[in-house]
Amino acid sequence: MIVDDCPDFLRAARSLLEGQGITVVGVASNGLQALRQARQFRPDVALVDIDLGGECGLELASRLRRETGPSPPLVVLVSIHAEDDYAGMIEGSAAVGFLAKTDLSGNAIRALLAEWGSP
Repeated sequence: MIVDDCPDFLRAARSLLEGQGITVVGVASNGLQALRQARQFRPDVALVDIDLGGECGLELASRLRRETGPSPPLVVLVSIHAEDDYAGMIEGSAAVGFLAKTDLSGNAIRALLAEWGSP
């Protein structure tokens, strides 16, 4: 699942990831949509933009982990900004890691999850 407030990014990321063998079960542009879709589709992973316009992606990461049932998605935070800009916040978040939007790929997601210890 991909959560971002930019429709162009949602389309581009979905197309890119699906072209690389990642199944994208849903896209959401805000926290409410993301929570609904996570409960409905039960994604393994949720890519969540740190800055969701008027919402905080870090808070949404916590909510996705707490409020979506017994098998919540692993959350990977994404941003147009560098990881160093958010390092302390990412480390203390419910997310398993971070990817810059410019580095987004199926292989990058798989590598991050492998580092974290998920198949």
